[in-house]
Amino acid sequence: MCKSAIALSAAGALLLIGCGSETSGEFTTDDGETGEYTIDQTSGESSMTVETEDGTVSMRTNTETPDSLPAGLTLFSGAEVLSNTIIDQGDTKGSLTTFRTDETPDEIVAHYREEAEDAGITIQIETSMNGGKMIGGENEQTGTTFSVSAFPDDDGIVTGQLTISEEPG
Repeated sequence: MCKSAIALSAAGALLLIGCGSETSGEFTTDDGETGEYTIDQTSGESSMTVETEDGTVSMRTNTETPDSLPAGLTLFSGAEVLSNTIIDQGDTKGSLTTFRTDETPDEIVAHYREEAEDAGITIQIETSMNGGKMIGGENEQTGTTFSVSAFPDDDGIVTGQLTISEEPG
């Protein structure tokens, strides 16, 4: 769980760094952890490496369609990738993919429910609100967790967010 918190904190820092004007640099967190980052102005890709007492966390964010996602899950067919962040901390792998599609939240959730169950993930939470849907679950044997949310805008375009983490016990 500690590794996941570090990875998520680092991912947040990467997103904030991407908003700045510097294209590379070094930083130190409030906890004394150090890191470095680069932003490729032509491609828009951002990357960051953070050294912690638990090891090294590497991340990269871009708008490319991911070649593969953890746990064998796939990008929803026909979706446009808005942001794709890959996190690698040794045995712990993760991804955070934000996408847009004209399919419905029901279709998106059905797709990911099937893939998650095929990956041995037990759906533990499901909710619907404001026309959107969200499911999440875990494979306790492999340490894989996942969630997907899908919410339509006023024009019927759906923005989805898929989060996957593989953290061996």
